[in-house]
Formats: sequence, structure tokens, C-alpha cells
Amino acid sequence: MTRLILATRRSALALAQSRAFARALVEVSPGLTVGELEIVTSGDKITDRPLQEVGGKGLFVKELEEALLDGRAHFAVHSYKDVPAVIPDGLVISCVPRREDPRDVFITRTGATLADLPRGSRVGTSSLRRAAAIGLARPDLVIVPLRGNVDTRLRKLDEGHVDAIVLALAGLRRLGLERRATEVLDPAVMLPAIGQGALGIECREADAETRSALAPLDDPETSVRVAAERGVMVALGADCRTPVAAHAVRTDEGLWIRAMIAEADGSRPRMGERHVAWPSVAADATRVGLDLGQELLRA
Repeated sequence: MTRLILATRRSALALAQSRAFARALVEVSPGLTVGELEIVTSGDKITDRPLQEVGGKGLFVKELEEALLDGRAHFAVHSYKDVPAVIPDGLVISCVPRREDPRDVFITRTGATLADLPRGSRVGTSSLRRAAAIGLARPDLVIVPLRGNVDTRLRKLDEGHVDAIVLALAGLRRLGLERRATEVLDPAVMLPAIGQGALGIECREADAETRSALAPLDDPETSVRVAAERGVMVALGADCRTPVAAHAVRTDEGLWIRAMIAEADGSRPRMGERHVAWPSVAADATRVGLDLGQELLRA
């Protein structure tokens, strides 16, 4: 196979990360070329309502998966945090490249940090997870619903619609906008979203040629970390209607995963963690996440 077609959303961030992956794929596969199928997903079209009201984060992947199933594309590049727990029959996440930094960043016009922002300041976010974390750290701040791509949210901050926003560090780096970050938030303050900073490369399960082409860019450590986090998501039955977070890292001792769930309004946060030997395969990591998620359900 000398030419593959990738399916990608049309946002600046989606194109940046898809094209970076395509360049890396070509570098490890001499003679391969990669074409691009840009798709506007339902999640991109609906920007005036919170995702939890219109069907959840799966709206960012549905049309890309349809392009795989009907043969218009060989693989799709997803932000892994947008991929639901259940993947359609016939498709598989075949490659998980090395992860970017999964932490969130706090951005203000004045340079004030989360701790220093004046009482009553408006923080723009439509993420229940981020809102819950801010509510715990600074209950005196006001959460303002704010959706849109990275550029839109930065523009609304610059125009004074809000006093601060929260974005993923990985997205800023991929767009060359890391300088806009006022403060990188410690996971102890804001636990990252499940799969944040990671990409999930999806293709047809039976497409052995494409799976073989993608294999050199799979990063086993990232696969294990994200599998553990997604195990938490599966156990909790979590969707975008639930403030949920999980962050897995590799330590000298093995795998350390922390997780959090709260009520939709951010109340009754429950947190837990596991320290285990490093799982040899992603399936073992998933079981660790499932166990931790089930513990949080009982809390």
C-alpha cells in the first residue's frame, strides 16, 4: 500500500495533530503518501449548547467513523479524550502514539493565576470536570459556559467576555500557542480528562495493511496509561454529563493512577488512586482502571 487516506475534523487543532501524525507516518514508511479527508462533525456544527445537552463527546467522532466504515478513509485521527467507551463493530483503535503533556492550563488576560484571580471573576468553560475542579479550588469564582475551538475561546477571553479560560496544554502546544498559558495546573488541582493529550488512531479491524502501516508509531507506554484511564470511564459509565477525570503515569514503582468523579453540579467529589506494578499489556491496565472506577462508584 503506497497511499492512505486519513479522516480528520476540520478545526485548526484537529488538522495540526492529524498532519503531524501523517508526517511521522511517512517518515517511518518510505514510499508512503497520506491524503486527507476533512469532515465537519456534528460536534463542530453545534456550538451554542453544552455537549451534555446534544449527545456527548461521541459527536466529534461519529462522522469520521462513518468514513472508515464506508471506505472513504483508511484511518481517522482522534483526540482520544473524544472517543466514547464503545467503538462500533468493525473498527478498532489500532495505534496510540506517544502522548503529549495531559495537563490543563489556566489563561488570563492579566497574568493572574488561579490562586490570585480576584473574587467573582468569570471563568469560561463548558467542561463539567474543569468546573468541578475550579469550584473546589476557588468556590468564589463564577463559571460561565463557553464552547468553541481554541481560537474562539482565546478570542472571547481577549474580548473580555470572561476573565479566564481553561484549555489543554497539549492543544496549545500542537497549535504553537503554548506562550498563551498563564499557569500549568498541577493534577492535584485539576485532574486531567481521560485520554487528554493522547491521540487514538482508528481504522477498520479487518484492514491488515493499514494496521501494519500504523504499528510503528504505537507507543506501548501511552497505550497502557490511557487504557487504565479508560477503564475508569467504563466502570463509571461516564459521559460528558458527569464530571470525571483520571490520570495515569509511569513511576519507578510501576503504574500510578488517580481518578475523580462528582455530581453534575460538582458536589460530592470522590477521589481514589492505585499504585500497581507496571501492566505488561493494555488489557491488564484496563482492569486496574475498572477496579478503581468501581471503588469510586461505591464511595
